[in-house]
Amino acid sequence: MQTDIVRLGDCIAEMERLPERSINMIFADPPYNLQLAGELTRPDQSRVDGVDDHWDRFAGFADYDAFTTAWLGAARRVLKDDGTIWVIGSYHNIFRVGACLQDLNYWILNDVVWRKSNPMPNFRGRRFTNAHETLIWAAKHQEASYTFNYAAMKALNDDLQMRSDWLIPICTGGERLKDGEGRKAHSTQKPEALLHRVVLAATRPGDVVLDPFLGSGTTAAVAKRLHRRYLGIEREPQYAEMAKRRIAKVRPVEDPALVETPSKRAEPRIPFGWLVERGLLEPGTLLFGPGRRWTAKVRADGTLITADFRGSIHKAGAHVQGAPACNGWQFWNLDVEGKLVPIDILRQKLRAELT
Repeated sequence: MQTDIVRLGDCIAEMERLPERSINMIFADPPYNLQLAGELTRPDQSRVDGVDDHWDRFAGFADYDAFTTAWLGAARRVLKDDGTIWVIGSYHNIFRVGACLQDLNYWILNDVVWRKSNPMPNFRGRRFTNAHETLIWAAKHQEASYTFNYAAMKALNDDLQMRSDWLIPICTGGERLKDGEGRKAHSTQKPEALLHRVVLAATRPGDVVLDPFLGSGTTAAVAKRLHRRYLGIEREPQYAEMAKRRIAKVRPVEDPALVETPSKRAEPRIPFGWLVERGLLEPGTLLFGPGRRWTAKVRADGTLITADFRGSIHKAGAHVQGAPACNGWQFWNLDVEGKLVPIDILRQKLRAELT
């Protein structure tokens, strides 16, 4: 299967031409079926440049549901058994998309709220400002062994677990593609920051990312930058050409190692005793708990001894605190020139030597 290309054509027909189970992740930004009735104007009567394109118009809900079921069915066929799909939408369509996903036996993993830091105001003042869109993240089935780069998401969020509400600005400024007259070249261009997070969360370098509604090419541009292979499908010739030009300008991150965040679960297990065996810790070394409230000595067999207990670094840490469990790698510290340093640093040093 050829990748790193933009295919011009209907997304369902083009997906039917792809090999079965050939795609690692799909990001889909389908028509929202906004059902706009008439022009939207600002208080000064200037026209709002909204989404009124022909590709967003459907005869009714039944027509939209049939279209959604058809493309989601085609997507399911090409998705690998351990692959996932992301679909973004607004209140106009996302609930119908969610129902279709479940009817087709996809397993919903999360709904993520993209909260826009700079949304378009509600000019008529008759509703709340529509300040978010929803992304549904789903696997092919409940038992799927899908990719989720938890450590990367935590690192991206200042070492805090990533939540399902994402505050990201809409696409503006130099990132927004313009036509020859200075107007938005595509009415629903998504910000690269949003796709960066999606691609980094659910794929690995070398994976194939498919966008069946490529539009201005954001998904492919981000995938290329992060050393993923991309495949875009777009039925509007002017958008396909725009996307090709944009993608051609993208340069992948120079060092592929910089876009990979290894899972801690995949790292080799390092028993504490190995630090003693290899001389990184001497028997008799004094270790300290947080704030120097507790102390323990290292034994030659890789256990710790406190005033009234002997056991592993984890059990000793739990004992002195009276806690049910403890991560001894983070709890116990060395005194290095008057500063407490977690013993986990020694584990990482040994890991680096072994890999």
